[in-house]
Amino acid sequence: MAETRYSKDHEYIRIEGDVGTVGISDYAQSQLGDVVFVELPSVGKALSKGGEAAVVESVKAASEVYAPVSGEVVEVNAELEGAPGTVNEDPAGKGWFLKIRIKDAAELDGLMNEAEYQNYVKTL
Repeated sequence: MAETRYSKDHEYIRIEGDVGTVGISDYAQSQLGDVVFVELPSVGKALSKGGEAAVVESVKAASEVYAPVSGEVVEVNAELEGAPGTVNEDPAGKGWFLKIRIKDAAELDGLMNEAEYQNYVKTL
């Protein structure tokens, strides 16, 4: 079964083996408003934890999506380029951004589980 972890920047990573699916949380998409454009990295790109992984533009602002862990991009959700609103409609499902091969599983320890993230959001 996949495990999902969250960053304080509101990215999630759903971990399945050594690959994680990265997107933004429902809270983040609701704060952004209507997403109108998504810029994704290229497959094969090396990402560093906390570095820019993607860019999302909404009617309110453009924001970076940060890599929750270091690793190599193994797949991107190209469907978002033609339908960026999917991020609003299904952020934890069809609205994922990229899949990353996790370089150092120990980096996952610094991320929050679902309950910790929900408590964190309540403090905002």
